[in-house]
Amino acid sequence: MAVLPYATVDGDRLTLYNIRNFEYRTDTDFTPRYYDKTFDLKQLDEVDLISSYWGGDAIAHVFVSFGFGGQDYVAISIETRKELNEAYSPIRGFFKQYELIYVVADERDVIRLRTTYRQPREDVYLYRTRIPLANARRLLMAYVQKINTLVEHPAFYNTLTTNCTTSILFHLRSLGGRVRYNWKILLSGYTAEYAYESGGLDTSLPFAELRRHSRINAQAQAAQATADFSQRIRADLLKPPPRGG
Repeated sequence: MAVLPYATVDGDRLTLYNIRNFEYRTDTDFTPRYYDKTFDLKQLDEVDLISSYWGGDAIAHVFVSFGFGGQDYVAISIETRKELNEAYSPIRGFFKQYELIYVVADERDVIRLRTTYRQPREDVYLYRTRIPLANARRLLMAYVQKINTLVEHPAFYNTLTTNCTTSILFHLRSLGGRVRYNWKILLSGYTAEYAYESGGLDTSLPFAELRRHSRINAQAQAAQATADFSQRIRADLLKPPPRGG
């Protein structure tokens, strides 16, 4: 949490700075590592929804990952920016006790932290969305704008109104769509089901079956920190047909 990401855009070239890719031994014992990377926005062709469960079906941490031509992926996770030795409390989150941070991370970091190093390990599901490509770019740019704004103007996290799922909803609404607030957004463990019911995920399978196919713990643990980690965790996932509009 000590290092904030930021971004620059030059035409179709997006450069993200301070992408987190820690070397973990446990979730509290790690070597900090960051890198900068330039992405070709013309290659942006994928937005994935990731849900990570740690306490039952109702509550999950939800974040997104952007893919570029099946080669490069970057995850953006909206979280509390905790201070040293500060623990998260949903109750404290109602009362402006935490700053907001958009963690820009290598998938080998932000996914493996949850599937491999946190104890107890979290259950992680990766869903490939049907967002139109034009909206994918606009969504990413909305994230970039917020990331840069937070560098100069810190904001508070709020357990109810400004959290990992409601912030995603806010960004989606900025695209001009009619994404409605729903109790499945408040109970973040059901966010993927809400996306499915809204037509944002592959509906060729019943949701229960899609959910079963989307669990990536075993794949992430097997892939470890290999260079093709992102490709390996997606190898068995169906890519849904594109969504028009």
